[in-house]
Amino acid sequence: MLDFNELLAHVVEVRGSDLHIKVGSAPHVRVDGRLEVAPFDAATPADTERIAFALMPKERAEEFMARSDADFAHSVSGVGRFRVNVYRQRGSIGLVLRRVMPGVPTIESLGLPTAVRRLAEEQHGLILVTGPTSSGKTSTAAAILDHVNTSRAATIVTIEDPIEVLHADKQSLIIQREVGTDTADYTDAMQRVLRQDPDVIFVSELRDADIAWSALTAAQTGHLVIATMPTVNATETIDRLIDFFPPFQHRQVRQTLAATLRGIVSQRLLERADGRGRVAAMEILVATSRVHDSLADPVAGDLEALMSEGEYHGMQTFDQSLFQLCKDGLVSMRDAAAAAIHPHDFQVAVQNAGLPSAY
Repeated sequence: MLDFNELLAHVVEVRGSDLHIKVGSAPHVRVDGRLEVAPFDAATPADTERIAFALMPKERAEEFMARSDADFAHSVSGVGRFRVNVYRQRGSIGLVLRRVMPGVPTIESLGLPTAVRRLAEEQHGLILVTGPTSSGKTSTAAAILDHVNTSRAATIVTIEDPIEVLHADKQSLIIQREVGTDTADYTDAMQRVLRQDPDVIFVSELRDADIAWSALTAAQTGHLVIATMPTVNATETIDRLIDFFPPFQHRQVRQTLAATLRGIVSQRLLERADGRGRVAAMEILVATSRVHDSLADPVAGDLEALMSEGEYHGMQTFDQSLFQLCKDGLVSMRDAAAAAIHPHDFQVAVQNAGLPSAY
């Protein structure tokens, strides 16, 4: 019989980020981005069913029975906190647990650029933190919230699915609401959030037009709204946000976005050159007047060009970030070239700088 507590202890011991439990296979753990087999027996149908229903709160168990999927957070004293997804595949139950690192990350501890701190000090508008799954955007968003919490008196309302990082009140009052437990869904929570006297609103993901429009409206009415999206760079983020809406609304959305956006932080994690963990490459867009013009009218300017020329404002493209990480010896040239948005241009920049080629 699979011992779940021993399995979680193993995840912590090897500094794993994700745990996969699937019938017929030994548990797998992701360590520094690589999937590794854990030294445990293969999970049986009885194992996964026992573990899943022992972990799921009553409401989530009901959701799972109705939809065959459930998301929730789970804490184990002395071990840590995990984000859990329970699902069905080929008639059996499977689980994926994402480990939430203890404590609240800070801008300093994550080594985030100065531009991120400046964005966190905005009083109103929209800040988007984006990246693919396992890119560290949850930690970056939590660090931004912690900076607000530490630096000013404000009411911060978060809408999360599930709650991953637990914030204690500092200078601010923090209200954390979990979808499915504290509120029915994102849409309902966003419709009611302005009645909760917020200064700052955090939405753990902009998923559709209703949630996105509520976020834009809140930002337009004097609130600071922080949200995440699973997009890879600033340009894709803008396109995805606009494409939530039907074509006849695109002009209105662009105008609202131009008036409210304060910045976009997009990131991905790459393996460190020394093999000791991972490091974030970050693309940063700061909403200058030229960026506002480009958002309102795409013909007015290319966002990527504005970022590449916007070092004074703390802006950088993803490829510029990769180049600096290589120059500092933090990421191998081969890994950087493989991750570059424009591989050919990146290779030319490398050659012009006299750095070793990736090929």
